[in-house]
Amino acid sequence: MIQRDDVITTSAASVISRPHHSSLAKLIKAVLSPEKKATKRNVATFIEKIKCASTAPRILVIGGGSVGQGMDAIYDDPAITVSSFDIYATLLVQFVADAHDIPIIDDYYDGVVIQAVLEHVLEPQRVVDEIWRVLKPGGLVYAETPFMQQVHEAAYDFTRFSERGHRYLFRKFALIDSGASAGPGRTLMWAVDYFARSVFRSRTAGKLAKLAFFWAQYFDSFIPESFAVDGASGVYFLGTKSDEVLSPKTLIENYSGAQ
Repeated sequence: MIQRDDVITTSAASVISRPHHSSLAKLIKAVLSPEKKATKRNVATFIEKIKCASTAPRILVIGGGSVGQGMDAIYDDPAITVSSFDIYATLLVQFVADAHDIPIIDDYYDGVVIQAVLEHVLEPQRVVDEIWRVLKPGGLVYAETPFMQQVHEAAYDFTRFSERGHRYLFRKFALIDSGASAGPGRTLMWAVDYFARSVFRSRTAGKLAKLAFFWAQYFDSFIPESFAVDGASGVYFLGTKSDEVLSPKTLIENYSGAQ
């Protein structure tokens, strides 16, 4: 949670170092982390449904200090008005705020996108409740959150969710789709990276090991969803604001993993 005085004092600077990558670093990153097919598919569905519901949809991007992987289509669509915010200032955000208390009136947005953010907040349920509040009745949410990933962003990394845990977090939303956004292949890459950096006490060693295992992620295309869900690197949820709440019994009954 951020404090107003800290934001003013630091001119809304990021507490995490966010270096500008060279062309070579960007190329390596593209090899290690290409656009996920699930994200591309889900974003296309999100856009299609939100444009069917409104001729001039308004979308809020939480954690929009940079354009998230696979999110370009939302920003590039001329029919969509995008507002984004983060806890630090960039040219992409319209305001700086804390997702635990979004400074927006109730029932305002047609859609909300939150990608790789919920692991970095202290109270994920409070953030999701805020998403529910600012969405119009029937409004859409699309979320991606890590499951089997090691710590990133140091002290500002708090939580992980299985697919079922993620679904229950969004229990006040009606399901359109949920599952693995990145499968066990990416999980293996993350594990190799952190194993090597731990053994050799070197981030560079980790990145080299990860580069040596970049091929593992391509196995995700052949892994059945039921197995992918149980070993996912990340999970997603696509749903609509609802007045009904998912019960724990129904949550458990709808488990779709392989166990």
